[in-house]
Amino acid sequence: MNRLRNCAAALATCIAMMGFAQAEPLKIRISWVAVPNNLPPLFMEKPDLMTRSGQSYVIDAIRFPGTPQSVAALASGDLDIALLTFSSFPLAIQNARLEDLRVIGDEITDGVPGHYSAEFLVLKDGPIKDVKDMKGKNIAINVRGGGTDMAMRVMAKKNGLEEKRDFTAIEVAFANMKATLIEKKVDLVGLGVPAMSADPQLRELTRPLFTQRDALGPTAQVMWVARKDFLEKNRAALIDFMTDALRARRFYTDPKNHKEAVDIVSRVTKQPREQLDPWLFTKEDFYRSPDGMLNIAVLQHNIDKMVELGFLKGSIDAKKYQDFSIVKEAGARLQSSN
Repeated sequence: MNRLRNCAAALATCIAMMGFAQAEPLKIRISWVAVPNNLPPLFMEKPDLMTRSGQSYVIDAIRFPGTPQSVAALASGDLDIALLTFSSFPLAIQNARLEDLRVIGDEITDGVPGHYSAEFLVLKDGPIKDVKDMKGKNIAINVRGGGTDMAMRVMAKKNGLEEKRDFTAIEVAFANMKATLIEKKVDLVGLGVPAMSADPQLRELTRPLFTQRDALGPTAQVMWVARKDFLEKNRAALIDFMTDALRARRFYTDPKNHKEAVDIVSRVTKQPREQLDPWLFTKEDFYRSPDGMLNIAVLQHNIDKMVELGFLKGSIDAKKYQDFSIVKEAGARLQSSN
């Protein structure tokens, strides 16, 4: 009888342990490149908005130098959700053969009328007066294959110029571009971060040569992407996470929360709030869809332009790679709770 009781107790313990293991929150490894362009590092700065954090999910926000590196992490299984640009997304499908990638939401869209577009800046007293003057010059981009890099190449190609043959593209971190340009180590910088473009000293010494909108029109500058299997296996936890992420997104972009949002970003980035206040989460910033939905037609246009200019081997049907069911359900849950 004692042996029976011991077996029953052991079985109960195993069942309890299995239940505990199943209740472990899903660890979501999500990439980011720059704040405040990318919101994930800001989510837990307002823990009251992330109502299911620590219960059904936990966030691990991982910094990458650029979106192409996120593709490699997705391919190796070291990342769950990547924030990719319009340029790195189709290349991930064609070159890395990640056919199971799905666009699940929007982060920022560049070039929406009335909103900010990434700027390509030159010194006011520098040698570049128009795009054709890029010939023989050094151009700074943050990472090859990124959104600003692609826009720079498109504008150059429109003017009969090609990298290596006519000019040199140098990878420079966004944070170092100001010094690199002012010290005349490069002749043009592509700044895809409004915070840095708004720097008073930089504005005093430079002028925009062109914008990303001039090169490509509106662009799906950053989107949320995950692999199909991850989405299917973890749907319930991902809906919880997306609901909280959408709630946080709406908090940061709501004009009535502007002061608090600026204070948070200033604290996280160590940037003076007076440099952030005039533009952050306003129309002087990138456009952010309030429902977290990417305009798939914009992405398709970007892909078609890359094909037209020879940057992609062939066309990709963007609709085939979208799955907005999670963000839609998250939005409906938020709506019902209001």
